[in-house]
Amino acid sequence: MFQTLRLLAFALAFLVAPAWAALDPASVLPLADEDPDVRIEAIRKLTATQEPRVADILGALSNESLGLIDDGRRAVIVADGRMTDAVTGAALGAAPASFEPLMVNNRLRGEIDAALAALKLASPDAATRLAAARALQGSDNEGLLPIVQQAIDKETDPEVKGVLELSAASLALRNPDPALRAKAAADLARSNDPQVRQVLSALVGKGSDGTYAEPDERVRTAAQLSLAEINRRLFSTEIGLAAFTGLSLGSILLLAALGLAITYGLMGIINMAHGEFLMIGAYTTYLTQGVFRQYLPAAFDWYVVAALPAAFIVTAVIGMALERGVLRWLYGRPLETLLTTWGVSLLLIQACRSLFGAQNVEVENPAWLSGGIAISGGYVIPFNRIAIIVFALLVLAAVWLLINRTRTGLFVRGVTQNRAMASCTGVPTHRVDMLTFGLGSGVAGLGGVALSQIGNVGPDLGQAYIVDSFMVVVLGGVGQLAGTVIAAFGLGSIAKFLEPLSGAVLAKIMVLVFIILFIQKRPQGLFALKGRSAEA
Repeated sequence: MFQTLRLLAFALAFLVAPAWAALDPASVLPLADEDPDVRIEAIRKLTATQEPRVADILGALSNESLGLIDDGRRAVIVADGRMTDAVTGAALGAAPASFEPLMVNNRLRGEIDAALAALKLASPDAATRLAAARALQGSDNEGLLPIVQQAIDKETDPEVKGVLELSAASLALRNPDPALRAKAAADLARSNDPQVRQVLSALVGKGSDGTYAEPDERVRTAAQLSLAEINRRLFSTEIGLAAFTGLSLGSILLLAALGLAITYGLMGIINMAHGEFLMIGAYTTYLTQGVFRQYLPAAFDWYVVAALPAAFIVTAVIGMALERGVLRWLYGRPLETLLTTWGVSLLLIQACRSLFGAQNVEVENPAWLSGGIAISGGYVIPFNRIAIIVFALLVLAAVWLLINRTRTGLFVRGVTQNRAMASCTGVPTHRVDMLTFGLGSGVAGLGGVALSQIGNVGPDLGQAYIVDSFMVVVLGGVGQLAGTVIAAFGLGSIAKFLEPLSGAVLAKIMVLVFIILFIQKRPQGLFALKGRSAEA
C-alpha cells in the first residue's frame, strides 16, 4: 500500500512538474551578446524548444525588462521593482539599483514578434492562432517552419489552417532547395497579406550590385506570377480604399466649408477667421473631455455627444458677437473685411496659445470610435472615419432642412437673392445676417469636433483648412449647398487618387490648377446663384 502511494505521488509530481524544467539556463545567456546575429540565433533556438517560459523571456526582452546578474551568469526579469529568475520564474526579491536591462533594436524586435507569434500557435483560442499565423507571413525565420508544420497538422479551424499554410510557404522561401522555393512562391499567390507582397517583390528585385536577390530563375518566375496575381486581386480593394479615403477627406472639407458657403453666399464676406471656428470647436471638445474625465468618468465614452451642442453654441455665440461688433460696419468693403477677419484669426490663435499652450493637446477617441473594420489585404477602415462621413451627411441634412423648410431659412434665401426687396417686405435683414453668421460659425464648430477625433488639436488647426474651404466654396458656387457637397467630395476624392501617383504636395497643386482653369471657363462655379442679385 505504501509503495502504491509512493508511485502515485511520484506520478503526480511528474504531471505537475514545471514545464520550464527542461529549459537550459545557459541557452538564455546569448540574448545579451553584443553580436545581433548571435542574439537572433539564440531567439530562434529558444523558440524551437516551445517551452512555456520562452514566451515570458522573449516578452521581457521585447519590453526591455530582461537582464543579467551574478556577473552575467543568470538571466532575470524585473517588473514593478521586483526581480524573478527568467528560467524558473522564482521570486528573487527587490531589483538592485544597478540593474541594467538588455536593449533591443528594430531588427531584434521584429524577430521577437515572429517568435512570440509562433509560440501562440498552440493557443486554445482560434482568434489568437489566426492573428499569430498572419503575423508569421512576413517572417524570414526558416527555423519556425517545423513549428508551423506541427500547427498545421493539429489545426481544425479551416480559416486558421489556410493562413498557416500560407505562412509555411512564406517561410519555405528560405529553403536551400530551388524546387521547394519555387513551389512556395507559387503557393503564395493565394495570399492577400501586404508583407507577402513585399517578400515576393524583394525576390524579383535586384540589389545594388545589379544581381537578383533570388538567383534561381524558376523561383523568380513563380514569384513574379504570384505577385501579379496578388496585385490584380488587391487592385479593387485598393481602389475602394482610396475612394473611402477620398470620401473621408471630402466629408472633412464639407464640414469646414459648409458654414463658409452659408456666410459667404449670404453676405459676401471673405471670413479669414473661419478656420479658427474649427479650432474653437476642437478645443471645446477637449474641454468637454476633461469635464467628463474628472466628473463623469463612467460616462466618458459619451463626451463626444455632449461636445456637439457645446461646440455649436460656443462658436455660434462668438460668431454672432463678431458679426454684431465688427463685421456689420464693413459690409460692401471686401478688402477691409478680409484684413479685419485675418486680424481676428490671429487674435483667436494667440488667445488659444495663451490659454492652452503652443503645443498640441490630445483628444482621446471614445471606445465606440476606436478600432476599425478589417478588409482583405490587411487594410483597416477606421470607425472614426466612418463616423465622420455619417456625421457630415447628418449636418448637411440638418442645414438643408433649416434653409429650405423653416421661416428663418426662407428669410435667409430671400436676403441671399435680393437683400433690398427682402428688406422692403419686412424681413429683418440685420438680424438675419447675425443669425446666419452664427449658423455658419456653429457648423464650423461641429467640424472642429469631427477633426478632434482624427488628430491632435492645436492653435494652428484651422489654418490647414481655410484655403481648401474657399476652394470648395468657389468651385461649388457661392451660396449653393449642392455645389458645396459635390465640390467637397469631388476634390477630396481627386486629391486622394492623385497622391499615390504624384505625392501630397504636387497633388494639391494639381487640384489648385484644375480649379483655376475651371473658374476661367465657369466663373459662377458648378451651380450659379438664382435671382435678381445674381443677374446684377
